[in-house]
Amino acid sequence: MADKVVLITGGTGSFGGAMTRHLIDEGCGEIRILSRDEAKQDERRREWAHPALKFMLGDVRDRERVARAVEGVDYVFHAAALKQVPSCEFFPTEAVQTNVLGSQNVIEASVAQGVKRVVCLSTDKAVYPINAMGMSKALMEKTAIAAAREYRHTDTVVCCVRYGNVLYSRGSVMPLFVRLLNENKPLTITNPKMTRFLLSLENAVRLVDFAFENAQPGDLFIRKAPACTIETLARALQQLAGAETELKYIGTRHGEKLYETLATGEEMLRSEDMGEFLRIGMDERDLNYTTFFDEGVTKGAHPDDYHSHNTEQLDVDEAVAVLREIPELCRDLRL
Repeated sequence: MADKVVLITGGTGSFGGAMTRHLIDEGCGEIRILSRDEAKQDERRREWAHPALKFMLGDVRDRERVARAVEGVDYVFHAAALKQVPSCEFFPTEAVQTNVLGSQNVIEASVAQGVKRVVCLSTDKAVYPINAMGMSKALMEKTAIAAAREYRHTDTVVCCVRYGNVLYSRGSVMPLFVRLLNENKPLTITNPKMTRFLLSLENAVRLVDFAFENAQPGDLFIRKAPACTIETLARALQQLAGAETELKYIGTRHGEKLYETLATGEEMLRSEDMGEFLRIGMDERDLNYTTFFDEGVTKGAHPDDYHSHNTEQLDVDEAVAVLREIPELCRDLRL
């Protein structure tokens, strides 16, 4: 990576920070951070103070700004997005502007500049979406895969990764729980039976790295992950902190699911098991459906979806072991 130039959109977010540290450790020649959060950029600049870093203020919605940011870039990690489910529910067109049209700007600029690889970050909420955030992320995936199909004969490989909740990332429930614990207030739980996948930032970076190294045009990669209920997660955090605060049940928020799905049965049918990861290849069909309607396709038994209710379920002690591996969490709990 010593002579490579990498662009991370949304690079001041949780994933962007983890990927930036990873690229610094890899000796990357130049790391461009494109985001619209000037306060966070200043904080990161002071925190890292590394000569490889180049901070660029801008929004992926701005096509011209994105085109300038991509000039001379070898690889793009596209993490910029609106991710808050309730915010996107009330302002869905804002989610479309950033998550769909902004992603299209990044992909088209990358193809125009001959970027070697574009890895777009998606979410389990894009599968069977019931909220605006998930719907816009699903359209982001469709946009990326359509571009991969259209530009497959160029020098640019466009692919996606899809993962569940990243533990202790900005906007997730964990920072809220920690704040409530530190203030000795009840932990607010929407639905105790709600399950979520658990993924550390380190493993999110490993997933993106794997896609970066192995992707063909239009591939979508998933990292297998355990899950637990929100109540189990809250009790694990209480146990880790040695706290005895009350659990307060407040009911499901706007657009929340009981469980999240990482891959549909249809996707599992054409997936490749790669150990820790699943590779879902691009759908190769075109708009000529004559063969399909005349003959159809037989692929055997239809598998189940891969979701947070049927993956490995962690109990409280197992969840505690996972939480212990998050240094920022332990720091903020003053452990």
